[in-house]
Amino acid sequence: MTQSDFTKAIVADVNKKYAVEGKKALTNENVKDVVNSFVCVTTECVAKGEKITIAGLGTFESAERSAREGRNPITGESIHIEAKKVPKFKAAKAFKEALK
Repeated sequence: MTQSDFTKAIVADVNKKYAVEGKKALTNENVKDVVNSFVCVTTECVAKGEKITIAGLGTFESAERSAREGRNPITGESIHIEAKKVPKFKAAKAFKEALK
């Protein structure tokens, strides 16, 4: 599913609920802005070392990966791999259960 497909699916789901409640429908542009903002804010917060927990979905955070020795798969030569920060996602229990 692409981001565009994801946006359309959210629009359809929210508008179905809004129709029952008599609320004004959302547009693709509204939802696209929200999805883009979610990605931007999540990236910025995790890059700063903050942890984001979304109930029913999971937790986004950064983890420190230590420096280590590796091997070049082509030559077999030993190489040094620098320490770095990596993104980490832990799925919520409800999310995991939905996949069973």
